[in-house]
Amino acid sequence: MRRFGFTLLCLSALPAYAGDGLTIAGIPSEFFLFALTLLGVMLFHGKTLYVGLTGLSVITLYKLAYTGFKTGDGAPGLLEHLSHEWVMLANLFCLLMGFALLSRHFEKSHVPVVLPKYLPNDWKGGFVLLVMVFVLSSFLDNIAAALIGGAMAHQLFKAKVHIGYLAAIVACSNAGGSGSVVGDTTTTMMWIDGVSPAIVFDAYAAAAVALCIVGVVAAKQQHAYSPILKDSHHHTHVDWARVAIVALILTFAMVTNLVVNIEFKAYSDSFPFIGVAVWLAILLTPGLRRPDWEVLPETFKGTVFLLSLVTCASMMPVEHLPPASWQAALGLGFVSAIFDNIPLTALALKQGGYDWGFLAYAVGFGGSMVWFGSSAGVALSNMFPEAKSVRLWLRHGWHVALAYVVGFFVMLVLLGWHPDAPHKTLPAAAAASPAH
Repeated sequence: MRRFGFTLLCLSALPAYAGDGLTIAGIPSEFFLFALTLLGVMLFHGKTLYVGLTGLSVITLYKLAYTGFKTGDGAPGLLEHLSHEWVMLANLFCLLMGFALLSRHFEKSHVPVVLPKYLPNDWKGGFVLLVMVFVLSSFLDNIAAALIGGAMAHQLFKAKVHIGYLAAIVACSNAGGSGSVVGDTTTTMMWIDGVSPAIVFDAYAAAAVALCIVGVVAAKQQHAYSPILKDSHHHTHVDWARVAIVALILTFAMVTNLVVNIEFKAYSDSFPFIGVAVWLAILLTPGLRRPDWEVLPETFKGTVFLLSLVTCASMMPVEHLPPASWQAALGLGFVSAIFDNIPLTALALKQGGYDWGFLAYAVGFGGSMVWFGSSAGVALSNMFPEAKSVRLWLRHGWHVALAYVVGFFVMLVLLGWHPDAPHKTLPAAAAASPAH
């Protein structure tokens, strides 16, 4: 550990060096280091935090030693780079930690337990359950929506849940969050970065189509495998105080974002207003219902992991990436089935030039095609270990890939590809720095 610290100190003290760095087949080495980090995340699910931090350390050391940063070379360039990124990272940290508490409030409100008694008795009951997961994910984290859907499915289908239906739960949770800036980490990143929620909402044009395809096919798969068995829970009552807390937290986040973008746009890159607003709402309500503070340590580790990947992505030389296009967005959806969609989104935001509604759908829903392609899939597979098979997931969840492609092209026909105007400008210091 001391040697690592000494190495970092020595590299930080290197004289400013403006160079192009090492390339492989004309591709900057940073992208290969980043790809290796994502590959490590894919292979070592139990060590993702360590993989993410190791990747961040290696990429940082490489840039200190060889290429420098857009904001300058050496340690001063690194510090200047972080000074431009800290607000986005702080907002993301606060939102991810806060939404973990929000999700637990919703679970303990008993709403997920009461909902199943309103389901039809045949295959349509399974379809309506998937619609519920879709809707829940529009205002809850998609991981929480998938876990709630999995818990309800476990109860409704006598613990016999078809793998195709498990894939559908993940797909519907990701589809539901793709058009909402509070429904998925990727869309929350877009929101924090300055993309309008109205633009992200366009993703529902594709997500609704995907929901219909996945929902009908998976519901019929499940009905043939194990029909619905409802428990009405007549004696279960909704805890409306917790529902009110959920509504308050979401209201604080949405209103703060609206006010900041209308009245204080010039200060939006100077302070994490949205994240602080969420925590203000949380700290105002313990007297009404105690938050589950116990979830925070584990959430903290997951949040640090995600922030390490986002920081890695912020250091990539995106000027070397292919131009943004609908073909690129479509391809990113397939890539997100293998690699984490958080850093892919961060890369796209840094590059710019995308139609963000398309990108939100692609990286949000695309990860559903493989069980480890999204955090929701990993979480649900921990609840149902039999789903941890790529072969079975692809065989029984084939409808997810079909729905992804059909939804994307329906959206392309209906809305067309319209690259959004730059939602933020580079700082003057960055613009004035020499190109690397």
